[in-house]
Order: sequence, then structure tokens, then C-alpha cells
Amino acid sequence: MADTAPGVRFEIADHVATVVIDRPHVLNAVDEPTRLALEAVWTTVETDPDVWAVVVTGAGDRAFCVGGDLTAAEQEGWAHTYPHGFGGLSLRTSLTVPVIARVNGYALGGGMEMVLACDLVIAADHAEFGLVEPRLGRLPLNGGPALLTRRLPHTAAMGLLLTGRRASAQELHRLGLVNEVVPAADLDAAVQRWTTQILACAPTSLRALKESLRETHGLPPAQAAALRTPAMLAALNSPNADEGVRAHQEKRPPRWSSP
Repeated sequence: MADTAPGVRFEIADHVATVVIDRPHVLNAVDEPTRLALEAVWTTVETDPDVWAVVVTGAGDRAFCVGGDLTAAEQEGWAHTYPHGFGGLSLRTSLTVPVIARVNGYALGGGMEMVLACDLVIAADHAEFGLVEPRLGRLPLNGGPALLTRRLPHTAAMGLLLTGRRASAQELHRLGLVNEVVPAADLDAAVQRWTTQILACAPTSLRALKESLRETHGLPPAQAAALRTPAMLAALNSPNADEGVRAHQEKRPPRWSSP
């Protein structure tokens, strides 16, 4: 896997981008150079049509990401709200490819905000999640409260926000935030299984679904169904629309093309 910059590893292979926060000595806490590297990575991902899915994770087996680096050198930037959110991801609205969070340990603070921005969450059974900032006299400023209250029932979300406690992967699976919980040894296989299922779908269709859901959030179903976003129109006119039907008729796997 290629090194993009200190603190981040990034590669694209077989239409899947893998993004690794690589600071295991500080539980993958994000410092300023790492933040800038992540911003660059997400810009690459969202502008590369050959990326059909993304897996984001942390290095090692202890942490996905525990948020911002709280060492003395990093204290100055702790209260910032970034245009694209924590790690360049939590408030980013321009990604139209499926993003999988491979949660291999602690996902706390900004790390939890990154998880909340992902479409699918696959977690090791020892993973813990939380917006823990209130316990440090601080606040989650990069979308965490709004994202959490949209993803969980109100009382469940407030139970986490107003206590700053950590929740297990099993608890958040029961609440619907985590798609699957597996033993740590099986985490890569589970992520690969989900990725394979994503790649079985036309990338044009998946981009259209994500863009449509973003643009129609909060609309009545009839209005949402009537809206035709640019990605939807592109998908409907894509060669993939014919290829999928042809492959089904010929009883073979479809050969998708990039958007």
C-alpha cells in the first residue's frame, strides 16, 4: 500500500480505494499533516471514476481513530470546524461512491464522526464507539451530533451524547448503526464480502442512489421519486443499463464500465 503522506496510506486496486489512518502509536489520532493528507485522498477518490467503493480504517488492531491528536503541539486546532468535517470526511457531501468503515478498535470523537459519515459499518467485536468530547470539556464540532441523531432513535442518540460514554459494537449493531460485528480475525473477510456485493452492482446505479438520497433528504416520497439528479440521468443513459439486462438474459456476470 502506497504512502500518501506521513500518517496516511492509500491505494486503489480493482476499483476499491483503501484509506488507512496510519498512526497506531497514538491510536490513529489525527494531527494536522494527517488531516491535510486525508483531505487530498478524499479529493482524489471523489474525482476518480474508476473508484467504485472505498474502505476506510485505522492501522493496527487497537483503534480505527480516536479523534484529534491531543498532544501539546496540536492543542491550537482542537476547536476548528473544517469545511469537509473531521478527517476530510464527516461533513463531505460530494462523495457518491459507497464508503465502508472497517472499525478495528476505538472509534471515538472525530473518529466516530468519520464512522457516521460512512454508508456501511463493519466492526470487530472489541470495537468501541463514542462522541466522548463532553468528558473532556469539549464538543464534537464536525457533524457528530447531527449525524448521530439522524442515524439513531432520538433517545438512543441523546443517551450517548449526554453521557459521553463509549458504546460497544454489539450495542450499536442492535441499534442499527453497525451492519455487522465479527471477531477481529474475521474482519477483513467480512469487509471483503460486503465489498464484493457492492462491486456486483453497477457503479453508475450506486452513484445515482447516493446522490439522489442526498438531494432528496427530507422530501416526501412522491417528490423524491420525481426528482432526477444528474447522476440518475447519467445512470439511466449509461451502457451499464443495457449491460445489466443483457448479462441477466445471458446468465453471466455483468461487465460494468466506469461512470
